[in-house]
Amino acid sequence: MPTAPSSTEQAAVGRTYAVSASPWSLAEIRRAVADTGHLLRFRSGTVRRPAVIRTIWMVVVALTAAAVLGPLLAPGAGADEGLALNTLIILPTFMIGFLGLTVAAAVASGGGRELLSGEDAVAFPVSPTTDHLGALLMAPLNIGWILQAWFLLGATTFAHGLDALPWLLTIVVLWLVLATALGQVIAWSVESVRRRRHGVAIVRTAGVAVAVLLAWLQLSGHLNDVLDQVPTLELVVAGLQGFSVAWVVAVTSLLALTAVALVLGGVACHSAARRQTRDALKVETQHFAAQPTPRTLWGMLVRIDRASVWRAVPMRRGMLVLAVGPGLIAFAGGLTWENVIILPGLVASGGALLYGVNAFALDGRGGLWRETLPVDPQRVWTARSWVMAEWLLAASVITVVLAALRAGVPTASEVAAVLCLLLVVTVQVVSTSMRWSVTRPFAVNLRSARATPAPPTVMVGYSAKLALSTTLTAMVFSTASWAAPWHVVVLLAVPFLAWSAFRWWRAGLVWTDASSRAAVVTTVAA
Repeated sequence: MPTAPSSTEQAAVGRTYAVSASPWSLAEIRRAVADTGHLLRFRSGTVRRPAVIRTIWMVVVALTAAAVLGPLLAPGAGADEGLALNTLIILPTFMIGFLGLTVAAAVASGGGRELLSGEDAVAFPVSPTTDHLGALLMAPLNIGWILQAWFLLGATTFAHGLDALPWLLTIVVLWLVLATALGQVIAWSVESVRRRRHGVAIVRTAGVAVAVLLAWLQLSGHLNDVLDQVPTLELVVAGLQGFSVAWVVAVTSLLALTAVALVLGGVACHSAARRQTRDALKVETQHFAAQPTPRTLWGMLVRIDRASVWRAVPMRRGMLVLAVGPGLIAFAGGLTWENVIILPGLVASGGALLYGVNAFALDGRGGLWRETLPVDPQRVWTARSWVMAEWLLAASVITVVLAALRAGVPTASEVAAVLCLLLVVTVQVVSTSMRWSVTRPFAVNLRSARATPAPPTVMVGYSAKLALSTTLTAMVFSTASWAAPWHVVVLLAVPFLAWSAFRWWRAGLVWTDASSRAAVVTTVAA
């Protein structure tokens, strides 16, 4: 009699069926939607404190409402002149910038974040269409997506006042959805090419070519001509006309393009799912030559932590996007120093969401070996924090340097504000991330470019908290840059640094406790 297939064979059959299923079929779409709902309920059921998650969702909704309604209370909101008019003129360019950041984030993560990890998908296979829909739902968890979306919504209501709420705001919201869907289409297409033979070289060459082309367009003065070809201007004009034929056509077009993008994203995801990730496999099989032993224990600890970060595929890709992406957008838009000051908080928060909120997960099972070494736990804690600070500070500095190329000559107060904010948000994010790393560790595999350091529902809370804290801090220093002399700005940084240092020290006490440290190490090694 034939025997029942093993679980491995069943998983293999499931994956074969999932990949071979046509992404165009209605049955596949219905099954993918149902599976995505099951995964969301499964993820929600694994939350340790559901009440906290509900509270976080309420906070996110409240912040979104504040981003939409708050600018209406600002002086000059909806006026036909001044800052409101300038914001309305630049609004189409902001929409293009949101699309660019969404595409860059999705490409860097290898098609988008995972709703179901690759290890779990071996036992519970899902179709690439389901994976595609999960990546779409995970896209707003990116802190850059959240902040840019809030900024776009706030700029819309500030530029056009109450008249923007029913008409222009609808256009902008639909654009956010379409841009996210288009980002997934491009990301899955790039990932499909990257997984082919010589695909990594092709993608890197294409990325450099695009960067060179954008730089040439900017320096030659043709960038505005190219941006004018993107129909965001027509969309804004249609929203300004209120309920009209143009508005109906714009809404219908956005909905139709979104539907097409959803289907094309599924097709591209199916194409990528048939191939292995070459860059991740290269890291797994690569041999590294032995390095000379550092002279000090500190040097050894820092080198181990640096290697664990820089050898991880998602860290390298994320570093490039975080450091270069916002800086290029600021360079193209010619942001003033008052706006450039806000960028370090965005970059530092995004870097922490790559791995910092679960910093010890990079050790994995190696953490068990590291715990057998005769090393003071406090030194391990300090070295891990130092490497994270290096990572965040380097990305923030690159962003500020790129943005400064067209920001003009800063005043002394603006220079002090930028330098102090770089230091403040770095220490702030490091202290918060390290505290989360020891109080809420998770067992995740960060070798995959699509992995997240915590479950999706937890990442929502992390994104909202980091976005709120760093944005408020940046606004304080941005206001001080034009309202106070430089020495007052420097003194303003002292309480921020002192409070963050105290929180970091207090979290370090948790790590130095043997039982707490054992809980962290065994959790991430599971």
